[in-house]
Amino acid sequence: MSCPRNSLQRLQGHTGPVHVVSYSRGAALYCLSGGQDRTIRLWNPSKGMEIKKYEAHGYEVLSVYCSQDNAKFASGGGDRTVFFWDVTTGQTIRRIPGHSGRINAVALNDDASVVISGSFDATVKIWDLKAQSRSPIQSLDDARDAIQTLHVGSQEIVSGSVDGHVRTYDLRKGQMTSDYLGHPITAIQPTKDGQTLLITTLDGKIRLLDRKTGQCLNTFQGHKHESYRCRATFDSKEEIVIFGDEDGRVWTWDLVNATALPPAPPQRVHEKAILWTEHHPDNKELLTASADGTIVLWGS
Repeated sequence: MSCPRNSLQRLQGHTGPVHVVSYSRGAALYCLSGGQDRTIRLWNPSKGMEIKKYEAHGYEVLSVYCSQDNAKFASGGGDRTVFFWDVTTGQTIRRIPGHSGRINAVALNDDASVVISGSFDATVKIWDLKAQSRSPIQSLDDARDAIQTLHVGSQEIVSGSVDGHVRTYDLRKGQMTSDYLGHPITAIQPTKDGQTLLITTLDGKIRLLDRKTGQCLNTFQGHKHESYRCRATFDSKEEIVIFGDEDGRVWTWDLVNATALPPAPPQRVHEKAILWTEHHPDNKELLTASADGTIVLWGS
């Protein structure tokens, strides 16, 4: 078992905190990042190269999500509008207003015909990108506080809220189920088989939740997480849980026994809080995006 340790590249281009970084689909050769400076940037992380900059947001960018064919992507942020972009031209195809608060999370369905957004206004909205109407085709308003994170499957939407609830919407049955964790939720990451969820909460704990029973299978702790929307994730083999914390440290735990892997505590690798942690879907590379304005590519 291995965990990321060696810095391969430091990507510098944003001015101010980098809120999100996301790998492209398929071979995942590229990544998109969104920052406080209102820009989205396309990178070749292995070469340390910035390829393109996308500018249209009037406020900070908090979420980006690439389509399966890597030709389009969606973004959201402080301007309360969903942006849908063409990767090659850098132009916005659609701009969809409709939320009354900043948009913390966006996601696309498999064919990029529908975009889903979660907002500070405590709603999840579903938009048909092919329709002329600017109204959402559905608005999910069960949450009592801000939506911080979304996972979209082929037949479901899973949201995490500051109210401490993970809500799963079964789109086929039209049913909603809820699991209450008691603390604000900042990130949700499902396992590949869809049986469990890795849930990051603001009480300094990360929990592995059995989706069928709602039982907490494991708890990972030791890190600092009190204020920011930070994100835990898995390595590509789903053997290790990885988290970049508010002290600028990258923690790793064994998934099965929840033991922190050495060194514990790890050394600081960013000057400020790590706001997003993204593992490559196939290899051992890891991206961390920080409030210090940098993105670092790590190898094992």
